[in-house]
Amino acid sequence: MGKRSRLLAGLFALFVLSARGTAQSVHTGGASIHYEVQGAGSPLLLIHGFGSCGKQTWAPYLDELKAHYRGIVVDLRGHGASTNPAGTFTHRQAARDLFALLDSLGIQRFRAIGVSSGAMTLLHMATQQPLRVDAMILVSGTTYFPAEARRIMRRFATPDSIPAPVKQLYAECATRGATQVGELLAQFSAFKDSYDDMNFTPPLLGTIQARTLVVHGDRDPFFPVAIPVELYRSIPRAALWVVPTTGHEFPRSKTAFLDAALNFLQPPSQRP
Repeated sequence: MGKRSRLLAGLFALFVLSARGTAQSVHTGGASIHYEVQGAGSPLLLIHGFGSCGKQTWAPYLDELKAHYRGIVVDLRGHGASTNPAGTFTHRQAARDLFALLDSLGIQRFRAIGVSSGAMTLLHMATQQPLRVDAMILVSGTTYFPAEARRIMRRFATPDSIPAPVKQLYAECATRGATQVGELLAQFSAFKDSYDDMNFTPPLLGTIQARTLVVHGDRDPFFPVAIPVELYRSIPRAALWVVPTTGHEFPRSKTAFLDAALNFLQPPSQRP
């Protein structure tokens, strides 16, 4: 194969990888963190909720998001294809993991969307290194674990104690099978006794510099509406969207969420 042919083959391979996304991993804090990059442009970090994984959470939204951004779809430690030899999970450590991933990609400043544990991880990121987060969307997040959440965490301690749809959600992402599901459920249940990991006060939230959109269902069984209101009031550059008749989930209208997310993520000077 001549030099020109090799060059064309290399360019074709690069095009294919860009179209399909590239799955890789980075080692940090004793764990291997799996991620996939799709699209081009400004980096957009996409963080799933506890028990889920990147591909499961973001599949309905990724085609639209990657048309505008370089989407970085991660599996938090112990989730999906990521490992967690320590056997414990904190959102504080998850934030450190993701900063290590971003450092490995040479990304200094970024935008992000996180749901549930993903939103909690973003709160740690935005307070650990405030200058690096340009804008973030927090879906179904919290500043602490209230009594409502701790009651649910006590109930869901084993695979036999959780509803079938939740068990299926865990199983779909668990690349290591039932053992991984059991480990994640034990870590989820352990949150009932955790008071340090999620403990954000208004003064600490006031150090966040990122433009922040707080999205929350008015019927969230884990985190009552008072919590997103506190986030909105405490984060200097925050907006609040309380979604009617919605629980601990994305807004049911995918189009409405994507429209709101893409509009918010744009710098104000570039919005229509």
